[in-house]
Amino acid sequence: MAFDSLGAFLEELERRGDLLRIRTAVSRDLEITEITQRSVRVDGPALRFDAVTGASMPVVTNLLGSPRRIALALGVKSVDEVAVRIGGLLRLRPPAGLLGAIRDLGGTISTLETLRSLGPKRVRSAPCQEVVEDEVDLGRLPILRCWPKDGGRTVTFPIVVTSDPETGECHTGVYRLQQYGPDTLGFHAQLHRVGANNLRKWAALGKPMPVVAAIGCDPATLFAALSPVPEGVSNFVFAGFLRGSPLELVKATTSELELPAQSEVVLEGFVDPVERSLEGPFGDHTGYYSAPEPFPVFHVTRVTRRASPVYLGTVTGRPPTEDAILGKAVERVFLPVIRLVLPEVVDMNLPLEGLFINVAVVSIRKQFPGHARKVMHALWGLGQLIFTRYVIVVDAEVNVHDLSEVLYRVGLQADPEEDFELVHGPVDQLSVSNRIPNLGGKVGIDATRKGPDEGYDRGWPEEIRMDPAVLDRVEALFGHEPELKRRLGARPPG
Repeated sequence: MAFDSLGAFLEELERRGDLLRIRTAVSRDLEITEITQRSVRVDGPALRFDAVTGASMPVVTNLLGSPRRIALALGVKSVDEVAVRIGGLLRLRPPAGLLGAIRDLGGTISTLETLRSLGPKRVRSAPCQEVVEDEVDLGRLPILRCWPKDGGRTVTFPIVVTSDPETGECHTGVYRLQQYGPDTLGFHAQLHRVGANNLRKWAALGKPMPVVAAIGCDPATLFAALSPVPEGVSNFVFAGFLRGSPLELVKATTSELELPAQSEVVLEGFVDPVERSLEGPFGDHTGYYSAPEPFPVFHVTRVTRRASPVYLGTVTGRPPTEDAILGKAVERVFLPVIRLVLPEVVDMNLPLEGLFINVAVVSIRKQFPGHARKVMHALWGLGQLIFTRYVIVVDAEVNVHDLSEVLYRVGLQADPEEDFELVHGPVDQLSVSNRIPNLGGKVGIDATRKGPDEGYDRGWPEEIRMDPAVLDRVEALFGHEPELKRRLGARPPG
């Protein structure tokens, strides 16, 4: 099912018992963070705080901090189903003769028509513009202060809309917005993000960049805004694909930017291309406070909202956190895109322990000497994987999600002198280990089996395996000894 609004999704979560209302007074400063983190750690429910001290609207957190709620938001039982749908879109194979050409052409036309039908729908009036406030006072919003040493309260889960002044193409991203004053926010679009690139283009023209921040959109649109869709593909179109129905857009009241019509609260304004102000520190996904840095300033000139809005926030920090769990879902959904570029890839794991972005484990069907290194460098050239500090490549049969198995392969099959690939390049702006901001080292580890064509002349040893016939006999014995089976466990894999 498609949820047209945050409210519709909350109603369904409450019906399922996966939304907990907190009616006791709670502070937006630190207390909501602590309660939220406790829910995330136990795969608990989404939270709705109905009595936030000093606020006129409720706050929702941990909305998508569970795989089950992400799946529900996308209308599937598992996010892997979305990956299958994306794989269908990307399956461009040479046709088998004339009949195959006609069949494939028909399928392509059908797919294109389907995508076209899911394109955004423009509306003239919208729930997010029921109330228009020209006297901006961000203090009326229940903006959260998440951690004790944060530089200020921060809007943590906005869909920020900017545009390319050369093409007019809109882009959405989720950037934190630290509150400076009653009508100003920090615009934390990091150096490598499209929002920052759009600002550079507006600066070249000597013009302020129009900006809209939509707070509290439907869950599929939130997921789309977080997704690494290829350049040239609209996040709003992708939202329609995820929802299975067109996303309604409305034009902002102060600019030509478009935004989700069903949003709860909308901040409209501009970013001056020259002005900077110190932003941070902020308790980030690394588990550390990010250092204060100069960032552009977002001047909010108008606030529009629903008559009875709900404020949506999230909390970052050391995993498990909502953003880390969303990152795992993005990994599964976009695996077909990786395979389109690298068909030798069997599976991939961006483990929570590696902060999602820092460590990647990839299994491949190895075909030639140096194949693992080819995959490493290709991954470092793909979108947000540019920031991955450690890429571990293993053979096809290795379960990349079993970190015990992965470390076994690394410790046994990777020679540090021969199988480590050290490179230097761009790293995440929030990375803490590199001496120079935005630049640092990355390591690729080839933990695949080696052969003579890679200088390994000793003959790769044979792995220990039990005789399958013995396994079958033991399984039969377990059938007569239920207590033995219960105490010793099931047949081992492999």
